[in-house]
Amino acid sequence: MYFFEASERTRYVQVACAVVWCLFGAGPIFGFAALKPTLVDQGIYESACDLNATLPDVPGIFTTLLTSLAPPFNDNGMGVGAQELTSKCTNQDLKLNMMFTVGAALTNVSALLIGSTLDNYGPRACGLIGAAFLFLASIVFIYAKSIIHHSLFDPYLVGYALMALGGPFAYISSFQLSNAFPEKSGLILALLTGAFDTSSAVFLVYKKLYLSHPSFFTLETFYKIYFAVPIFITIVQLFIMPSESYLTPPPELIPNPTEEQRALSMAAAQEEHIHSGIDSANNEEEDSVYAPLMQRRRSSLGDAYKSIYIEEELEDAARSQTELSSSIFGILHGRTAAEQFRTYWFALIVLFASIQMLRLNYFVATVNSQYTYLLHSSTNANALNKIFDIALPLGGVFGIPFVGIFLDSFPTYIVMIALLAVSLLLGILGIIENSFLAGVINVLIFVSYRPFFYTSISDYCAKVFGFVTFGTVYGSIMTIAGIFNLLQSVLDKLTHTKFEMNPIPLNVLLLGFTVVIGTVTCIYIVVQTKRYALERLRGNSDPSDEREL
Repeated sequence: MYFFEASERTRYVQVACAVVWCLFGAGPIFGFAALKPTLVDQGIYESACDLNATLPDVPGIFTTLLTSLAPPFNDNGMGVGAQELTSKCTNQDLKLNMMFTVGAALTNVSALLIGSTLDNYGPRACGLIGAAFLFLASIVFIYAKSIIHHSLFDPYLVGYALMALGGPFAYISSFQLSNAFPEKSGLILALLTGAFDTSSAVFLVYKKLYLSHPSFFTLETFYKIYFAVPIFITIVQLFIMPSESYLTPPPELIPNPTEEQRALSMAAAQEEHIHSGIDSANNEEEDSVYAPLMQRRRSSLGDAYKSIYIEEELEDAARSQTELSSSIFGILHGRTAAEQFRTYWFALIVLFASIQMLRLNYFVATVNSQYTYLLHSSTNANALNKIFDIALPLGGVFGIPFVGIFLDSFPTYIVMIALLAVSLLLGILGIIENSFLAGVINVLIFVSYRPFFYTSISDYCAKVFGFVTFGTVYGSIMTIAGIFNLLQSVLDKLTHTKFEMNPIPLNVLLLGFTVVIGTVTCIYIVVQTKRYALERLRGNSDPSDEREL
């Protein structure tokens, strides 16, 4: 449907409701660092400490190499007394961290499925599925003790996994609202993204309530209250939200269109026409294995992002006719998803996103234990953890506007170089011992880097791959990165077993991978940006196939 088919008041209410549910349900699982101490205090997985089973060893050449990097274990570091402040034993700590590992992986792996659901069944169905997952998660947590008593399944792992699925279903279903007010699409997406980042504060609030009244605010009580979130989403989806996504209308259908709306509509129609022509030409030649990736449909996610980039697209098109441009906007637009998958543009960003996401999520899950060792003080680590709990949701709220300005002001290769530079700085800060100041700086940069990274990846996809295939390509990147993030459990076991809670060897390893992958990615983008600019100046809009794998 188109924005003028609904009243302005209705659209304002829809956006407001989406911001509210994103604030409480989009990504609370990323507040795991705040939730974990409450789980320990309530004895979650404490029974695992009575088990005598030995954790499986993790063989390989990396283990030998990393062991040589680990300094001798300091008895004043992560000893038993310090560890008791977070977990009673290694098995309990690993099982708790596994909750977040699985949750973070599912959040990303589900991206492609959610995009497909949104395009094929609409935002209402997508939102209701998200509400159903959150409802089931609440049920599982409320009856967790009974489920454990009857040995049915692990309710905490399953409950967290359900929350991890419900959040993005509800969150991504709201993206199409950016087209409810085309002239304010950037602001709407910024509000939704900010609400997503702030939602990690849900468990921070719970932690404060629990510490004040531990006998009352048990996990069961919290989720009885949390029932209000899926109920709210369900009611809003059924009675207020549109059943179809808001899309960019053709100019002839817009009553009294503005210049920006007319330009946006014409550009959208032109890109879809180009893409449809290429699809038709290649239809008989496509191998059947790519059939699911070649859906002849309009991407709701891509359409949501389209209006944000329309001004840049028009300016870049005009500039490229007269001067060298540093923009890569449009370099693979009009190509099929299968063709885009076979380029270095896709392969390199998948590798870079995967290693960065692994580092980000690993830090979120282990910030307290890492700094208990690095600072040789559980008291200082707990103080730093409190700063992290508060700074994480605020990082997105205050960082998104500056991220938007940075992305608008600099070309993609500068953005990627900045991402790499900040990532390397975080890696260096993450191996400095006995410095609380370095830890605080690391945390503050981390919470700012996280929204910068995720926003930059979506920005990269929009500029490089276009909007027709945006949902498929972006979803594929997130899915692959999510699967790769399951390695987090391997890193966790290595830290607990081989390195006696010393995080430095693995942080050095991850830093090394970042240097190699990030450097290759940045060099490729710089070279191709210059090449693309020259070819457009010469009037060739289709660079050669040397970019392809």
